[in-house]
Amino acid sequence: MFTGIVEEIGTVRSMHRGAKSFTLEIEAEKVMEGTQVGDSIATNGVCLTVTKITEHGFTADVMPETVARTALREAVGGSRVNLERALSLQTRLGGHIVTGHIDGVGRITDRRADDNAVWLTIECDTSLLRHIVEKGSITVQGVSLTVARVDESSFAVSLIPHTQEVTTLHGMKTGSTVNLETDIIAKYVEKMLGKESKEGIMTTLARCGFMG
Repeated sequence: MFTGIVEEIGTVRSMHRGAKSFTLEIEAEKVMEGTQVGDSIATNGVCLTVTKITEHGFTADVMPETVARTALREAVGGSRVNLERALSLQTRLGGHIVTGHIDGVGRITDRRADDNAVWLTIECDTSLLRHIVEKGSITVQGVSLTVARVDESSFAVSLIPHTQEVTTLHGMKTGSTVNLETDIIAKYVEKMLGKESKEGIMTTLARCGFMG
């Protein structure tokens, strides 16, 4: 489990591709503190298991399911990636509850500056949009963000200067593909309520205090 608060930007040093999978070697420093083989590190929002500790980072295997469902398939040597170690009991929950299990990908359709902020509009499948609500939480490339606007085919987020400085989102351009993880609470509530409408689900979340 993660929080969506990126600790470090790492670099893909090499990729070893199989028929449907690949192995990543990632250069990193901060996230290696206390990390052991078997630990989890969110890489652009994807929960990966550390399989080997190297002199300047770690390696991880990316299975076919992850290749098919995430933007990690577009990674190449030199790609920059957002990194976060798994949540500990001593960690402040500064973002929101993030599992590292990507629901799908989105595409940036608009990027614009607004004083010190940068707005990103992201288009995604309607199956993801049903769990995205205004002022709720969304994970984009492993970064916990607040949803500012939702319409029929896309949603928008606004990046503060700090987020622009410490994550790879500052380099994302129109047309870039991004990993998305929607709110786990919304998915569980929908599953439990079954036939209730989206509006009923969101009303229940609001009553339970999960939405501002």
